[in-house]
Amino acid sequence: MKKRDIHTILKNIWGYTDFKSSQERIITEVLQGSDVVGLLPTGGGKSLCYQLPTMTLDGICVVVSPLIALMEDQVGNLKSRGIKAMSLTGSLSGDDIVRAFDNCLYGQYKFLFLSPERLIQPLVQNKIRELNVDLLVVDEAHCISHWGNDFRPAYLHCAILRELHPGKPMLALTATATPEVLKDIQDRLELENPVVVRESFARPNIGFHVLKEENKRKRLLELIQEQGQNAIVYVRSRRLAEQLASYLQQHGNEADFFHGGIKTADKTALLKKWQRPDSGIMVATNAFGMGIDKADVRSVIHYQIPDSLENYYQEAGRAGRDGNPSKAFLIMDQSDPANVIAQFIDVIPDIAIIKSVYRHLNSYFQIPYGELISEPQGFNFNEFCLRYELNTSVAFKSLELLDRLSIIAMVPRRLTKTTVRVIADKKVLWAEVDSNSDRATVLQALLRTYGGLFEATVPINLARLARKLGIAVKEVDTVIGMLASQGILEYENNNNDLELIFLQPREDEKTINRMAKEIELNKRRKKEQVRHMLAYASLNTGCRQNWILNYFGEQTDGHCGNCDLCLPAKARKDQPELVAAAIRNALQGNPGTSREIVNRVPFEDRLTIKVLQMLLEEGLLTINHKNQYSLK
Repeated sequence: MKKRDIHTILKNIWGYTDFKSSQERIITEVLQGSDVVGLLPTGGGKSLCYQLPTMTLDGICVVVSPLIALMEDQVGNLKSRGIKAMSLTGSLSGDDIVRAFDNCLYGQYKFLFLSPERLIQPLVQNKIRELNVDLLVVDEAHCISHWGNDFRPAYLHCAILRELHPGKPMLALTATATPEVLKDIQDRLELENPVVVRESFARPNIGFHVLKEENKRKRLLELIQEQGQNAIVYVRSRRLAEQLASYLQQHGNEADFFHGGIKTADKTALLKKWQRPDSGIMVATNAFGMGIDKADVRSVIHYQIPDSLENYYQEAGRAGRDGNPSKAFLIMDQSDPANVIAQFIDVIPDIAIIKSVYRHLNSYFQIPYGELISEPQGFNFNEFCLRYELNTSVAFKSLELLDRLSIIAMVPRRLTKTTVRVIADKKVLWAEVDSNSDRATVLQALLRTYGGLFEATVPINLARLARKLGIAVKEVDTVIGMLASQGILEYENNNNDLELIFLQPREDEKTINRMAKEIELNKRRKKEQVRHMLAYASLNTGCRQNWILNYFGEQTDGHCGNCDLCLPAKARKDQPELVAAAIRNALQGNPGTSREIVNRVPFEDRLTIKVLQMLLEEGLLTINHKNQYSLK
C-alpha cells in the first residue's frame, strides 16, 4: 500500500489532508502485517488507526470494545460515512447471532464490534472463524491488565482471536498505560514482536492548577468569569451536576448539565448544541466523555477529586484540543481527600459482602442452584437494597464488580425518572390530605419529603418514601397511582432502572471463589490509584504535568512552565511588578481581552486580573469598545 493511497482515502472518506501525530506510523505498520500497540492520548484519533487501514483491505475488521455506547457511537459514525458496520450488543439469541454473522459474511460489512464477554461465547468464536478477517483490534486495551484502569477479566480471553485467525495483525489501542500495563497488554494478547508506538502524553498548551479553597462555589464562579464560558465542569454525582448548572445559570451564565440519567434524545440535543462555538458551560459527570471532540474548550474544571490520574488526565485533556492555551483546574477544600477515600475506598466490598449480594441477587430473582436464566431481568436497585437492608453504595459497587468479573451484565434501562407533580385544585388536595385513608398518609409523606410539587415535575424515590412509612415499595407505587387516576397528581414511574443479564449458572460461593484473586487485586489497584491521585492534588513543589507524565512512565526533564507550581515564585507571593511587566510585554502591538491576556502570561489568573485592573486605573492601559486592552 502506497502512502498516496492512504492520504487519498483519508481525504475522500474523512475529509482530512493530514494525519495526526502517530496515526500514519501505526497505519503503515498495520498494513505491513505487524502487531502494534498504539498509545495515543485523549484526542489522538485512535479509531482512525484501524478504520482507515481496513478500508484498504478486502476483508473485515473485528473490534473488541468494552462499552456498548462506544461501539454504537463508532458504528453510527462509520454508517454516516457510507461504511457498513455492525455491533453485537443487547440480548441476542443464537438465531440473532447467526443472522448477524450471515450479514457480515454476505453483506460486504467492513467492521464488526463486540464486547469481550460476547467473544467468550463458543458460537461467536465459531462464526468469527468463518469470516474473512484482515485486522484484529482490541480497543481500550488497558482493560486486560490487573493494574489497568477498569480491569475486565473477560479481556483475558481476547488472545483467542489469534487462534481464530492466525497470522493476521493485531492492533491494541489505549489512551493511558503505565509501564506495568503496557507489559501486560503485550503478554496477555500474545503479540508477536509488537511495534510499540507511544506518543508523548504531554499537553504543553494546558496549564494544570490545583486550587485549595474554602468556598468552592464562589471560586468556580470566578474561574468561569476569568476563563470564559467555553468550559467543562466535572462532578461525581448527577444531583451535583444539576445543582451547579442551576447555580451558574442564576449568576448569568449559559450552563447545561449532562449525566447518565438523561434521556437519549436529550443527550443528542445537548451534544449537538455543545458542538457550536461559544456553546457555554457543560456541568457533567464522567458520562460526558465519549465522542467529546470539541476543539475550542478553554478550561476543564474538576469540582471534585477524581478516583484516578488516568480518569483525571483523560478528562482534563478535553481542554485545548485546537492547540491554543487552555487551563485545567482542580478545586478542592479540606474535606475533599477524606470524601474521596470514603467514596472510592471505604465502599469497596470484600469477598464476604460480594458473596452476600450475589446470594441475595439470586434469591431476588428466585434462581435455583445450578441453573442459568437466559432472559434479561428488569431490576429495581432501590427496592433490592431496601428488601435486603443493604447499603446502597456498597451494594452498587458489588454489582459493578460482578459485572466487571463477567458474572452478570448490567444494562441501563429506560432513563426516565420516577416523577410526581401536584395538579389538583388545592381544595381537593387538602380534602384528600385531611381524610383518614391510606392515600392521605402517603400523600402527606410525599408533600413533606419533596418541595416544589405544585410548581414543577419533581423526581422522587419510592424506596425512600416506603422506608419512611414502613411499608413496601409496591404499596407506595399503588397508592400514588391511585392518586394520579383521581386527577390529584401527574405520575410517571420508571420501576426498573436496570436490566440484569446473568452470564454464569448459580453456584453461590463457588462462583465468587473463582474470582477471589481478581477481587483482591481490584481492591489493591483502586487503593493505589486513589493514593496517586491524592498525591498529585497535594503537590507543592516540582511540576504537575511532569509528575503525571512520570506516573505513566514517560521520563521528563525540566518543567512545563505553565502549571501553578511552575509559575515564578515571586509572582506566587503576590509581587505584582513581575505580572505588570509580563502584561506590558504581552500587549506590545497586540491588544487583547482580559481572557486572552490571562492565557498569554504565566501567572495565576486572579493575580493577572488584579494587576490588569490596577494598570488601567493608573492610566497605563486603555480599553476599547471590544473590551480589548492596549498600552497607552
